[in-house]
Amino acid sequence: MNSEEFRKAAHSAVDEIIDYFDTVQDRRVVSNVEPGYLRKLLPPAPPVEGEKWEDIQKDIEAKIMPGLTHWQSPNFMAFYPANTTYPSMLGELYSAAFTAPAFNWLCSPAVTELETIVLDWLAHILHLPDCFLSEGKGGGVIQGSASEAIVTVMVAARERYLNQACEGLEGKEREEKMNCTRGRLIALGSEQSHSSTAKAALIAGVRYKSIPTRMEDGLALTGDGLRMALDEYARDGLEPFYLTTTLGTTGTCATDQFYEIAETLRKAHVSTRIWVHVDAVYAGAALVLDEYQHIADQFAAFDSFNINMHKWLLTNFDASCLYVRTRADLTSALSITPSYLRNPFSDSGLVTDYRDWQIPLGRRFRALKIWFVLRSYGVNGLKAHIRKHIVMGEKFAAWVRERDDLWEIVTPPAFALTVITIALPARSKGTLPDGMTEPRVTDGVATSNTLPSTSEENRDRTNALTKKIYESINAAGEIFLTSSVVKGIYSIRIVSANEKADEAHLRRAFEILVDTAEMVISESKAEI
Repeated sequence: MNSEEFRKAAHSAVDEIIDYFDTVQDRRVVSNVEPGYLRKLLPPAPPVEGEKWEDIQKDIEAKIMPGLTHWQSPNFMAFYPANTTYPSMLGELYSAAFTAPAFNWLCSPAVTELETIVLDWLAHILHLPDCFLSEGKGGGVIQGSASEAIVTVMVAARERYLNQACEGLEGKEREEKMNCTRGRLIALGSEQSHSSTAKAALIAGVRYKSIPTRMEDGLALTGDGLRMALDEYARDGLEPFYLTTTLGTTGTCATDQFYEIAETLRKAHVSTRIWVHVDAVYAGAALVLDEYQHIADQFAAFDSFNINMHKWLLTNFDASCLYVRTRADLTSALSITPSYLRNPFSDSGLVTDYRDWQIPLGRRFRALKIWFVLRSYGVNGLKAHIRKHIVMGEKFAAWVRERDDLWEIVTPPAFALTVITIALPARSKGTLPDGMTEPRVTDGVATSNTLPSTSEENRDRTNALTKKIYESINAAGEIFLTSSVVKGIYSIRIVSANEKADEAHLRRAFEILVDTAEMVISESKAEI
């Protein structure tokens, strides 16, 4: 393909992408192909002679589109969003053109320096403490995903802890101490933490322990919960070296009690030994709003913070932004410099080599798309985007409360996510179920102290009905939702944070939920 052929093909591809985005809401959200569908449509081997772009492009719609789940559809309300925008796509286009492994500054100075600059920009926008800025001892680095970020900081945490435990020892004595200590190490997270923490522990060769959470705490990790866990592990001879805390858990978007956690670690005299990571991959985007700034203030006591711009901040995958308070913790754990990677600039110590801040050696020019998005939308554009969806989420929760004869909110709505289950038996509007108290507000997020009103003896039935409603909705294909099990309660999660989504899409989703619930309940009564 020469330059003129590329120009023609690129115009055609861009036109097709624009048409796709303009009509994506009309497509079935979730693919309904059978496993192995694509192998039946493609030849068993590549062509011997090259094909024309026109023939290749036709297969996008004919063969690829049927196997796609359309995450950019405003009817996609599952998991958490995976946004993309035209400025972000342009960043990918230029990145592909300038492609290089970019493992050190010399590979392409602009790749490194733009990353440092835009991550400092983002830190300011999110109101992060100054300790996470590159002008001090910390800084940010773009990782591929939050899972990759957690593996990276857990390895750094492990090495930091072992070096502290063996400080002053040398030779065989140091080796024996290090091996003995390594066998007692445990990484921690709450039972609501994303599974990536447990997987990172597996990769890092350490044990993992999850700390229980309670409905009365809004499923947040609390200082008391952490303290009891630390006491238990000390009695068992285990040594915690790492903790994942969460701003916006996957299941219910719960927010851990950061101040309490910091105070518990300080009082236990382990605040400088246990690495605390803040997993804020989705809800961290809300920190752009001034009303959530107080949450970010608390992160100065912690070691690292991670947000995925590719979830709620209008940037396509992969743009997982990891910040560390002390970058030397990363570089001392991850830096290996063979002769073929040495150069005068790196040896001078005046440049950043991001290969020492991550697991892989090579890396993509991901800063371009972040740069384009931040400049295209501006701070006010990002704020408007986030606030729009938070307001929409509050409206959705209000609609659910209006139908409390049919639906019950399982945990307090937060950051545009509402988690619901079917409500049986019906109760009078305006009353609270037995044992339920008004929600308290902590860090700007309401929390409740009960299980839903469905009694334990009704739990099997309500779970079965909720599951059937959920499966019926997704089978129909007009919208796509995901489910979760919260303390034994089968629940449906609804989150609409797509750039193309508006109140009308969310209202339609609620109508589908109500209509399907009424149909399933009616059918279940007829079967009795």
